[in-house]
Amino acid sequence: MFLFSILDKAIQGKFLSFEEGLFLYEKAPLSGLMQAAHELRNRLTPPGIVTWIIDRNVNITNVCVSRCRFCNFHRLKGDADAYITSHEEYRQKIEELFSLGGNQLLLQGGMHPDLGVDFYVDLFRWLKKEFPSLRLHALGPPEIVYLARKEKKSFGEILSLLVEAGLDSLPGAGAEILSDRVRRFVSPGKCSSEEWLSVMREAHKMNLPTSATMMLGHYETPEERIRHLILLRQLQEEKPAHAPGFVAFIPWPFQHKGTRLYNEYGISNSITPAGYLRMVALSRLMLPNIRNIQASWLTVGMNIAQLCLHGGANDMGSIMIEENVVSAAGASFRTNIEEMQQTIREAGFIPKRRNQQYEIIE
Repeated sequence: MFLFSILDKAIQGKFLSFEEGLFLYEKAPLSGLMQAAHELRNRLTPPGIVTWIIDRNVNITNVCVSRCRFCNFHRLKGDADAYITSHEEYRQKIEELFSLGGNQLLLQGGMHPDLGVDFYVDLFRWLKKEFPSLRLHALGPPEIVYLARKEKKSFGEILSLLVEAGLDSLPGAGAEILSDRVRRFVSPGKCSSEEWLSVMREAHKMNLPTSATMMLGHYETPEERIRHLILLRQLQEEKPAHAPGFVAFIPWPFQHKGTRLYNEYGISNSITPAGYLRMVALSRLMLPNIRNIQASWLTVGMNIAQLCLHGGANDMGSIMIEENVVSAAGASFRTNIEEMQQTIREAGFIPKRRNQQYEIIE
């Protein structure tokens, strides 16, 4: 294969094949890959602008029957430290969010055996009644699949109930790697790859903005990473023309500290800083129909995230007022509003605050 012809094809926004993507991932010099990704990024998003958001990640519950081998956060029903967040706790957390200028709640939780769709409908309605301007970026495909099974309803029926109750957008949580070989090992209690994609397909039909993620650096192969990107790209092509579909893609490296994958199987995060930069750049080149690529500063740190902004990424995500799941496995980076903006400026870009639809709001 001719390296420069593949890079030129990607810069033009044409879809790369599996073989071309794998060739770039394994053979392309990192500098050339990042340069091409940055050029495509400048064609797809405003050059010189890097976006960010103020939101808060609140966990509905830490009880989960999935028991993923990479998750230290989950508890079983009956554990001494198991909880369901109370209305008063939501009120305190949301008032703090509003005081900082944010209005979006990233609301996620485990698959609690006692919580059905009525619980979430009632919760969403209460939140919207108490805080009418609050935006709910909530749950994810694994929870939708779990609720559909529990209630004996279709994915579309569950999503419709939640949207009617106040759901504004659906996070891309639980994608991990869209390979059932991998999923059977790292998250056997979660939905299959096809179920994850099917939920997102239904969400797109309903005009619900979504995002997509990838957790890399554990049990997967480079080939499975490339196939993951192609599956997302194909699904984005299916969406109705008027639908937002996937508004962003966020790759992040597995955090192994204290996880069962590490303690029982000796699997640690295999992604180096250079490896993460390579994955971000390749993601940009493989996903020309997903406009925004987010750098996961929470898992790689601000210095590496700044480099990502020169290699395909155009977004830095949230200041993360609160985050409990990834932090439980060793992610220790923190930031605030001032530091986020200064970090973007130091990287040579203009920070612009956005909403979940990636619309500039200041």
